[in-house]
Amino acid sequence: MPPKSAEHAATDRPRRGTPDQTRERLIQAAAKQFNRLGYHGTDSNTIAKAAGYATGTFYKHFSDKREIFLAAYERWLAAQWQEVSAELALLRNPEKTARKLVALSIRFHSEWSGLRASLMELVFSDPEARKFFRKQRRMQLERIIELRSRFALPAQTGEQDAILLWTTERVYDAIGQGEVQSLGLDKEQVIESMVERVRTFLK
Repeated sequence: MPPKSAEHAATDRPRRGTPDQTRERLIQAAAKQFNRLGYHGTDSNTIAKAAGYATGTFYKHFSDKREIFLAAYERWLAAQWQEVSAELALLRNPEKTARKLVALSIRFHSEWSGLRASLMELVFSDPEARKFFRKQRRMQLERIIELRSRFALPAQTGEQDAILLWTTERVYDAIGQGEVQSLGLDKEQVIESMVERVRTFLK
């Protein structure tokens, strides 16, 4: 599941918990803050307060804002791939599976459009974030290979996998961030094109 809202994390937690629980609540709160305010629009104080902690607690778990941002993005990405794997496991026909995969990807990129926008901004300007992102990208490509083997999907080259990943992510971002609509394009036609692209990968 995607990270919970900061408000939910702050109100339903017990007063005390394990270090892992505290870290998780901070990540959930950070994800919400970054998604709503952007990377440069929030800070460690705001994140700690949103999670229901003092700032000192933040620094017991994270060295800085960048570290918790990357942790939040990593959780977001893992949640998306978990849903992709679950959908493939249902063994629907390629058409239905493609539609489900496109729909869930659009949902992830729409609900967390601020987080995604902040990620791309940070990757452009921060070498450490860029290094982290490239590592995650390699893991995504490895995950595609693993899913293809597990579910007997058609063989593709690494280059084909990368092109699919780059193009689909960019289009999902364009939908999620309202770019398609602002350009006066037909959103449904864009979605149908994405379904066809994903269906071809599954055939």
